[in-house]
Amino acid sequence: MRYLVEMFILGALRRGRSVEQFLGPCGSTERPGVRHVEVRPKNGRFEVHLHTVEDIGSESFLDLGEFPPFDPDDEASEFGRLLGTAEDPLSALDFAERHTGAERERWVNAGIVQDEYGDFVRAGRSWPRESVVPPSR
Repeated sequence: MRYLVEMFILGALRRGRSVEQFLGPCGSTERPGVRHVEVRPKNGRFEVHLHTVEDIGSESFLDLGEFPPFDPDDEASEFGRLLGTAEDPLSALDFAERHTGAERERWVNAGIVQDEYGDFVRAGRSWPRESVVPPSR
């Protein structure tokens, strides 16, 4: 099972593990990008990071962490733009979902977001979700 139920999401975060969610495409046909959100435990709090990268992948190159930032002039975007922090994991998930369009049923363990991106690539880069939001500049 790829997707985590809420109990496992919260357990992973409490154990110091990040959870992620692929959000889909952004940008334009001429300059495609993809986005994913990460909730990351740090110093007793929970940070929400939005990653917006150029879509340079293929079926044999799926490592989103190796993709260049969509906005190369934004140094913070190289590691994900910090959107906010929360005191507890549930509040961090709520924040991430409100601010990025993430869905509670689609969170995965860290590293599995590449599998989500792979599905997107194999589907011809079509994305059925209507919650896709373009990157802010």
